[in-house]
Amino acid sequence: MNLHYALDKPLLEALALDHGEELWYCIPVDLDFDNKSKKACTAYTSGTWLAVTPLRLVILSDTKVSATFYLKDCKKIKCEHQVNSGILTITDWQDNQICAARFSMRHIIRVAYVARGAQAMIDALKTTGDASSAEHVTSHEYERYCEKCGRAMPGTSKCPYCEGKSDIFVKFSKLCGEYIGRLLLISILMVVAAVINLVTPMVQRSFIDNALASGNGTWAELWRFIFLYFGLFLLGLLTTCYRYWLCVKLGADLSMSMRRKLYYKIQTLSLSFINKRKPGELMNRVSGDTSQIRRFIEEIFGEMVAVMLTMVVALVMMLIISWKMTLMASVFIVVVFIIARSFWHRIRIIYHKQWLKADDLSSSLQDILSGMRVVKSFGKEQRETERFTRKAKDFAMINKRNETFWAIFYPILTFLLGIGTYIAVYFGGLDVLDGKMTVGQLVQFMTYSGYLFGPLSWMTYLPRAIMQMVTSLNRIYDVLDEEPSIINKENSKEFTIDGAFTFENVSFGYQTYEPVLENINLTVKPGEMIGLVGASGTGKSTLINLIMRLYDVDQGRITIDGVDIRDIRTECLHSQIGVVLQETFLFSGSILANIRFAKQDATLAEVIQAAKAANAHDFICKTPDGYNTYVGEHGYNLSGGERQRIAIARAILGNPRLLILDEATSALDTESEFLIQQALERLVKGRTTFAIAHRLSTLRGADRLVVIDKHTIAEVGTHNELLEKKGIYYGLVTAQLKMAEKIPPRH
Repeated sequence: MNLHYALDKPLLEALALDHGEELWYCIPVDLDFDNKSKKACTAYTSGTWLAVTPLRLVILSDTKVSATFYLKDCKKIKCEHQVNSGILTITDWQDNQICAARFSMRHIIRVAYVARGAQAMIDALKTTGDASSAEHVTSHEYERYCEKCGRAMPGTSKCPYCEGKSDIFVKFSKLCGEYIGRLLLISILMVVAAVINLVTPMVQRSFIDNALASGNGTWAELWRFIFLYFGLFLLGLLTTCYRYWLCVKLGADLSMSMRRKLYYKIQTLSLSFINKRKPGELMNRVSGDTSQIRRFIEEIFGEMVAVMLTMVVALVMMLIISWKMTLMASVFIVVVFIIARSFWHRIRIIYHKQWLKADDLSSSLQDILSGMRVVKSFGKEQRETERFTRKAKDFAMINKRNETFWAIFYPILTFLLGIGTYIAVYFGGLDVLDGKMTVGQLVQFMTYSGYLFGPLSWMTYLPRAIMQMVTSLNRIYDVLDEEPSIINKENSKEFTIDGAFTFENVSFGYQTYEPVLENINLTVKPGEMIGLVGASGTGKSTLINLIMRLYDVDQGRITIDGVDIRDIRTECLHSQIGVVLQETFLFSGSILANIRFAKQDATLAEVIQAAKAANAHDFICKTPDGYNTYVGEHGYNLSGGERQRIAIARAILGNPRLLILDEATSALDTESEFLIQQALERLVKGRTTFAIAHRLSTLRGADRLVVIDKHTIAEVGTHNELLEKKGIYYGLVTAQLKMAEKIPPRH
């Protein structure tokens, strides 16, 4: 996302940068304080802008400075989300708050990034005395609107209205780069097939004029012609079959390669990217879009070179035979080209919309299948069927509209091309009757005109196939070109983690304008168990996500054993973390495979030992196939307590240095909870552990409890210390005890 737009000359003059003053951020804002739209801003026109330098924050409006705020006078700069709009607020050192700018939701993410960058400058100015020492904030997020035309870009980082043909060619070339040898061989075979087709009319003309029309032909000449014609036909057939086989093989290999690249890329991308997309959308890109590219290679690319070469040579031969007849026949080619060219852009857009509907349909199906247990439990099969049917109808409607367009458009173009052929036949027949042309020449001309107009008719279908391929290609490269937000530095470190954690002024938000955690400061000793306590939505699970580095902090830093978590190789970090979540996820497969997920090379004895430590061995032995028992989709063949114990066995087998427990004992019966608590006590020994639990009694064994309230740490201490303070934790414990007293015993 662009955070540094180019200003035109009048605005730069109004900004009047001092000598050495550098413009760090410059973005448009589009609302006044009555929520009325201001003049639209682009990179080339005057409008209303927010500009930030290490010295000041400036609001520019209509080539004039409307407000200036010096960073040394600012305490906090914040982007705040309001109803369908946002505001940029500035708080000075006397805690006076000023609304500096207002903007629509179109710009809120951009403004939030700039506000974060400006705040980093203020913090750097306070600590080092130099605002320019702050880290330069950048954004890896998509532009939501095209900067050229202003249209929304849903589900893609490239505007389908503005992308150039050269970009598409570069993408396709990059995709096929490793198969260049096979592409060249296919192209050579296309040329051979085209040459065979073009030689055939010459043989026909020679036979007709020299043997049939003259009346001097012999049986020997007839058989010679038949053998020559059959030889050309057989050679063309073998060449075409081999070319088709190569195209099918290339299409299959290319689609497999694309799927592998897409799957690997999705695995390397952060959760923030995955969570912004529907599961069906990503599934469609891995399966549907790659299949579309494969079909293009097999059905279209294998013909393109041969068709174009045949057309060019056929046109030249037609001109040699009769340039007048060729011009008559070619008039409608220009008409067809103009019509097709005028619809090119529309075709591209309608197929982009069709793929968006396909994504929505796939996501809906994936949701229903994944949640089938819930659907059936609530008896909502009919409602979900109706919901899916509506989405299927939407897709069918746009698909039908697109196909109807082609069902009308394609025959019209074919008919227009056919008119040229009929005109040529008429005037050619007159020339034969007048003796100006031989029958063989007319047959040769008609054959070449078929070679010209046949491919032209095929090429009227080409825009449809190309646009389907281009849409799929763009969607594939939307993923492949995505920059991971979690990356390993060149000098990233690998070491055995001891488990000392430090949180230094950590702030983070899933949306840049909505902070979830602010100014978190905490030190954790190796082997210490930390219980995270607080109401729902205060940021406990978010803190866990930051510890696992599923997201990077927006401000501040987290260190492990004195090393910034961003300097540790992610594979090294994750290999030393064990996780037991509230909603245990088991893969479709055996119990053995699910436990082994943490350590693929573990022996059966090691798996059994881990299962025993997790109190899972006994119930596993009672299942029909023991450790080879199939657990079903998401492990639904097992009870909640059984799934949880398998998850604990998986964590034990990995022998982690750090342990994450997120509501590991919630919603379980007393017996299951007792067994799991026993297993967890064995698991946490000697390991730095972060545990979340709403049932506060399960955290009494923690070394310290951290109470999170209003997005920051409110209290830290042991269970007894926090009770003595009679603060937030005391209130939570008291509320739970009162709730337990109100629940009558069941008889």
